[in-house]
Amino acid sequence: MAELQNDRFLKALLREPVDMTPVWMMRQAGRYLPEYRATRTQAGSFMDLCTNPDLACEVTLQPLERYPLDAAILFSDILTIPDAMGLGLYFETGKGPKFKNPVQD
Repeated sequence: MAELQNDRFLKALLREPVDMTPVWMMRQAGRYLPEYRATRTQAGSFMDLCTNPDLACEVTLQPLERYPLDAAILFSDILTIPDAMGLGLYFETGKGPKFKNPVQD
């Protein structure tokens, strides 16, 4: 396994001395990037982007390739959980996420 070239964030988590405060970028902040929008288009839908490991990894790393950040948050979404539970997730235009089979009890 290759040795980390930037372990500033991990050192800070361990309360070890660091040369500066580490920075990470939340995945939502990457949505303005043209490369994110291109990958999103390639995926076809937001949930397809979330559930495709290669594309999710790609959009996770995009901000790190553009900016000198110290960490990234894995691209995913909380809606992957109810979708995996078979609740029939769909997106209603102008309203947002809905479920065909919501939990009743």
